[in-house]
Amino acid sequence: MKKVVLAYSGGLDTSYCVVYLTRELGLEVHTVIVNSGGFSEEELAAIEKRAYELGSAKHEVIDVTQRFYQDCLRYLIFGNILKNDTYPLSVSAERMFQSLALAEYAREHKADYIAHGSTGAGNDQVRFDVAFSVIAPHTEIITPIRDQKLSRQAEIDYLQRNGVEMSWEKAKYSINKGIWGTSVGGVETLTSNQALPESAYPTQLSETKPSTLEITFEKGEPVALNGKTMSPVALIQALNELAGTYAIGRDTHVGDTILGIKGRVGFEAPAPLILLKAHHLLEKHTSSRWQLLHKDYIANWYGTLMHEAQYLDPVMRDMEAFLTSSQERVSGKVFVTLKPYQFELQGIESKYDMMRSKVATYGEENDAWDGRDAKGFIKIFSNQLRIHSSFNDEN
Repeated sequence: MKKVVLAYSGGLDTSYCVVYLTRELGLEVHTVIVNSGGFSEEELAAIEKRAYELGSAKHEVIDVTQRFYQDCLRYLIFGNILKNDTYPLSVSAERMFQSLALAEYAREHKADYIAHGSTGAGNDQVRFDVAFSVIAPHTEIITPIRDQKLSRQAEIDYLQRNGVEMSWEKAKYSINKGIWGTSVGGVETLTSNQALPESAYPTQLSETKPSTLEITFEKGEPVALNGKTMSPVALIQALNELAGTYAIGRDTHVGDTILGIKGRVGFEAPAPLILLKAHHLLEKHTSSRWQLLHKDYIANWYGTLMHEAQYLDPVMRDMEAFLTSSQERVSGKVFVTLKPYQFELQGIESKYDMMRSKVATYGEENDAWDGRDAKGFIKIFSNQLRIHSSFNDEN
């Protein structure tokens, strides 16, 4: 039997793929789930059990959490990257690292085929296929959902005909869970006017009493939560759990797909949204105006290229070098208050706080210059505007 490595998540699409690849194509299916930090041990065990029940010959878990943070997430934090000022690239970034890990696995195990459950309408198909074609160019790609143009209901009907039982109500929603956020797609996100129901979100509101937390950054990286030092990965996971109880981080993203069409998806990303906004606030206090200005467009390009499957392009390494350099003094504490469905940034403390400079501070009085200095500066500063305006008198 020929061997196929399947990018497996345990959801409807990949469940269909296991059954189809084994029963219709007669292939030996190796299901591989790439954990980027969003799954617990219990969830991984349940996914493995399900894979074997569906017909997987071998199931593997590849953990890329540390690699994902080190090679990607920290740069998203450095850049305060939110796609269209909304979306923290939860699936966009995660898919690239899942794709790379799967391609490396397929190449190492000399698989005949590599498969994924993407449709033909979205971005994921591009991310998977690009990584596979670069890392494992001699392995043929199979995409049952895309090639057969299947609806979710058609997949459900097929599985039912083949005696597969699962939670069909839950299968109405496509859920992708990762450390940097969970995306939620369903019938509502295919429209432009409907919101996802409360029940569609994996994490429900369970805490209503406001609380304030303290996040410590060191050179742009989160290193402590409420005074407790921990790894950035552990901190993100802890913050996801803590802020998730307040149902913080929910939103709906509308953007342009790689294929040139508009797409819409719901998501919950409590830790990413809090960390990005907290980091940005700290940066505004500790970075120069020109650093902030140039970081904006470089970060925007970095996020766009990541979103559009260009992670392997060398320009990404160039941008990462700039983003890393910009974080030299982005160190300090940020204070955040959590409330149901929202959070508030209270302020920062940092030895590099430029509002508390020994040279000059913002306020009604300033010892660094006097009124004559200010008047002279303003006169020179307005020179170009006055020169330009002078020609108006000739018309």
